[in-house]
Amino acid sequence: MELLFDILKVLFGIIIGGIIGFIVAKNYMKSYFKKNPPINEQMIKIMMQQMGRTPNQKQINQMMKAMNKQF
Repeated sequence: MELLFDILKVLFGIIIGGIIGFIVAKNYMKSYFKKNPPINEQMIKIMMQQMGRTPNQKQINQMMKAMNKQF
């Protein structure tokens, strides 16, 4: 009977550790992407020019707002 409780304690510890680790990693990545966005205005401008469009500042701002909303 004691062996069963020991096994349950270990499994419970692993599950709780996994949940806490996931939450910490998620919060860390959110703050990292807020500080270091993966795309900036210059990249958006180049990307739109490669697609054959000449973007104005309003379009670039809209795209940046949409990108920041996701993070």
